[in-house]
Amino acid sequence: MSLAIGFDDVRAAAQRLAGVAERTPVRRSRRADEITGAQVFFKCENFQRIGAFKFRGAYNALAQFGPEQRRAGVIAFSSGNHAQAIALAARLLGMPSVIVMPHDAPPAKLAATRGYQQGLPGSEVVLYDRYTEDREAIGRRLAEQRGMTLIPPYDHPHVMAGQGTAALELIEQAGALDALLVCVGGGGLISGCAVAAKALCPAIAVHGVEPEAGNDTQLSLQRGEIVHIPTPQTIADGAQTQHSGQLTFAVIRALVAGIATVSDAQLVATMRFFAERMKMVVEPTGCLAAAALLEGALDLRGARVGVIVSGGNVDLARYAALIGGGPA
Repeated sequence: MSLAIGFDDVRAAAQRLAGVAERTPVRRSRRADEITGAQVFFKCENFQRIGAFKFRGAYNALAQFGPEQRRAGVIAFSSGNHAQAIALAARLLGMPSVIVMPHDAPPAKLAATRGYQQGLPGSEVVLYDRYTEDREAIGRRLAEQRGMTLIPPYDHPHVMAGQGTAALELIEQAGALDALLVCVGGGGLISGCAVAAKALCPAIAVHGVEPEAGNDTQLSLQRGEIVHIPTPQTIADGAQTQHSGQLTFAVIRALVAGIATVSDAQLVATMRFFAERMKMVVEPTGCLAAAALLEGALDLRGARVGVIVSGGNVDLARYAALIGGGPA
């Protein structure tokens, strides 16, 4: 079965992103190597524009709009990082954006999204209840009503290819890897990264990591079909997806070795590790891949391991409460 994207799509995305997206650093930690028995290479997408990898896919998608699409603008739905990414990409390309966000989205992500939209006529944030309303249905309805183009957060070939540039850069920077660990929400990041990683390092094992409360992709791989779950209750708000995408799941089935899960407590421990040992602010979702390695969900001793640190957007008060041992 042919997949939605190939390595040529990732390379083309990298060309579009050149000079626009950050080429984020790859960082090492002697302590991480000691804990895991591996050589660990952290790809720090928390230093990407808007503070997360999502800018890659958003800009790659919007940069391919035709003149009429740009005039009408873009609609997206997101818990926060895709929202900010679409809003900034739209601003850079001079088009309006309408973003459907949950009313309980992190205030910092909501404020940043509105900030990127400021001064662009036709741009706004539309709020919804993630536990009682269907964001995809809202997005489709608004797109039809307003004649705008809907760009989903993960199940779109241009988004997937853009996200894959994170793995492309990582391997260019760190060299060949034995394993790659990637967080999983809807599957846009891991699908793009798996395509890139497998093209550059055919023997690499790509592992996805989900929160224990939101293991829909793990269940989907076990059953051989997409499994839909209720909205997960987890501090990893970027992984509160209910199902994988049709396009992303096909890539995951073909190229991903397996899916591990970690608890919210393990995410908090990993947030503390990044703060104390590497002096980095990383959001809970951004800790998923690292937590699986540092907390022992995956044993990769002796391997050269790439870890995508997917983002750093978290409200500081909540961050302080989490890493300080306060209420989650």
